[in-house]
Amino acid sequence: MEIFLLILGGIVGGIIGGMGMGGGTLLIPILTIFLDIPQKNAQAINLIAFIPMAVVVTLINVKRKVIDYKSVLTVAAPALLTSILSSLFVGKIDSKILSVGFAIFLIGLGVIMMASTLRKCLYAYMNKCKEEYIFSD
Repeated sequence: MEIFLLILGGIVGGIIGGMGMGGGTLLIPILTIFLDIPQKNAQAINLIAFIPMAVVVTLINVKRKVIDYKSVLTVAAPALLTSILSSLFVGKIDSKILSVGFAIFLIGLGVIMMASTLRKCLYAYMNKCKEEYIFSD
């Protein structure tokens, strides 16, 4: 059963990662909650699983010619630096604190995404209502 859940977590993470959202958003909770894997191990597994997904998605986007290479350099340098620093920092943190921090991050991300979606829906609805009540001569 554990192997099945690991494979299922990989599939779900791959699908979500392929759609542009971090696959770890679901993979880490699946590993920690359902498979009782410690938070640090789950995050390490997620990072290793991310490598082939990132390579495939990057190759697809290069083929589609949708990569802005100037932006890549602007984003990649600080991302690389903070990744190194945070990985060193995480090694010194208790797994329980890391789990709580990740949970807070996911809740905050969910609230932001929900607010953004509601704002877009409200904006679309208000524009549709305006069009229905505009009288033409």
